[in-house]
Amino acid sequence: MKLKPLLRKMLLIDLIKGLKVTFNYQAPSEAITEQYPLERPVIFERFRGQPRLKVDPESGASMCIVCNLCALACPEQLIVVKGERNPVTKRKEPVSYTYDLSRCMFCGLCAEACATDALELTQDYEMALYSREGMVLDQAALERGQEPEKYVK
Repeated sequence: MKLKPLLRKMLLIDLIKGLKVTFNYQAPSEAITEQYPLERPVIFERFRGQPRLKVDPESGASMCIVCNLCALACPEQLIVVKGERNPVTKRKEPVSYTYDLSRCMFCGLCAEACATDALELTQDYEMALYSREGMVLDQAALERGQEPEKYVK
């Protein structure tokens, strides 16, 4: 009786059965391959990508009112907002706004907390860099948005 389980182990019968099930689900007709740089993937509507600070189209000024709600809502504390009141307009304006993308988990809590909808998570997904220093975005980079690079073969 002990010979049968030993023989099954030596011939790897259970492994072969498992591999058969796996390869049955990997038929080439069911494979979905995207030729990434040449063919862009479909981005779904609810996708949360790179953050962007909105700018008022009429005046060109930032829509951020320095309420600091985005920094308070962020679970990773990666947003730092500093502002001063403009003596002419009596409105608080951001002096410095930094956003650390290297630690961001793209939960969207910062965009939901924003009272003026000045911060949004866009559909931009290509954020790979070779250093972490480039992942800390300042106010100008957040307002400007991502500059896409064209792929040349």
